[in-house]
Amino acid sequence: MKLVIHHNTLFRYSQPLLYTVQTLHLWPVSSVCQTVEYWEIRTPGTLHPQPDTEGNRVHSFSLVARPEQNLRENSISAMGTVVTHGVSEFTDPPTLPHPSFYLRSTPLAEPHPRMALWAMQTVPALMAARARGELPCVADLVALASAVADKVQYRKGSTDVETTALEAFDWELGVCQDQAHVMVAVCRSIGLPARYVSGYFYAANEPDLASHAWADVCLDPAARRWISLDVTHRCPTDKRHIRLAAATDYTACLPIKGLRRGGGEESMVVDIRIGPWTDADKPGRTQG
Repeated sequence: MKLVIHHNTLFRYSQPLLYTVQTLHLWPVSSVCQTVEYWEIRTPGTLHPQPDTEGNRVHSFSLVARPEQNLRENSISAMGTVVTHGVSEFTDPPTLPHPSFYLRSTPLAEPHPRMALWAMQTVPALMAARARGELPCVADLVALASAVADKVQYRKGSTDVETTALEAFDWELGVCQDQAHVMVAVCRSIGLPARYVSGYFYAANEPDLASHAWADVCLDPAARRWISLDVTHRCPTDKRHIRLAAATDYTACLPIKGLRRGGGEESMVVDIRIGPWTDADKPGRTQG
């Protein structure tokens, strides 16, 4: 599926902005899952590539405003064309961290004994296989993702970006970010490496999920084999999914992260539009 994405973020400030530096995980990477045909990011400052050890394309920019500018807005836009291949199982190259790196505890996806106990009661086939020392099978992991979706019911506005996996697990409410974090934390709790994925999701009837999140779970650490699972939709990822970045949790790959001086109170408006490519869309050059 060939998709066109427009992702615009507008920051507004109650007082003049003096200085800001922002880091962006807003550039998808070509892989067996997708081909990035064209992509660009527009910012008010010069964009600089940043090093990353987890296979993401990361950029940053800084903006210094003169006092007489009375700068009260900061706009960042990303846009491009991506062909998705519907691949959910893949092998990491040896340049990426070993899967054991994703067993580590992180602030938003911390493993917990109660999650391990819940998994034992909810997906006994998976836990029995784990006890026998067997690698997980796809069907059991899809069953686990479905169980997480049942446990953490999707409800918009019930959590925020700082909600932890354990909080969402206990509250039994959340959005796609929370469901992905709980999936990652549960997997880590039972000894399965897992990581958080941010991206886009195309469905004409689900515009609220244009900005989406899901989880990668390791099928075979020795072979660096992974599967991507969309907890919200209870299935492996498919042609509707575009990967932006993958990391230990949301805080390590959020689309825009920064510091500022001045500006007073800040508000943010995000507008993401995704649709199938048509002949009316201007073709671009490969930048993936």
